[in-house]
Amino acid sequence: MNIRKITGDKKEYIDLLLLADEQESMIDNYLERGEMFVLDDNGVKAECVITREADGIYELKNIAVMPDCHRKGYGKRMIEFLFSHYSDCKTMFVGTGDCHSILSFYNTCGFTESHRIKNFFIDNYDHPMFEDGKQLVDMVYLKRER
Repeated sequence: MNIRKITGDKKEYIDLLLLADEQESMIDNYLERGEMFVLDDNGVKAECVITREADGIYELKNIAVMPDCHRKGYGKRMIEFLFSHYSDCKTMFVGTGDCHSILSFYNTCGFTESHRIKNFFIDNYDHPMFEDGKQLVDMVYLKRER
């Protein structure tokens, strides 16, 4: 298993990013200013994009795991890698929809709820967003502190 930084064409990996954020224009808002990493385990199994928001504060903008690789530890491995890679990271934020399965994943990775942005998915996406059969409305921000 190898995690590497992507320094070339990040759009080459757009299909996997779209699994976690299905509107390309939203991905474009953070892709170029963020750093991208892919986890390769006999092929790319996961990827993420992270941005530096302030001294010691990072935001995980996108993390996606190939559907046939869910529940194999790849997502958690990516998050642990980010904390070791960014030794100055005091707080990492991640925003997601109000979906039990996703929130449970982040909770097992040590994140707790920080705040919510009301109507984020309604106000910022050009179509209704659904996860596990439930329409997403508010953005739930979680944080993990070192």
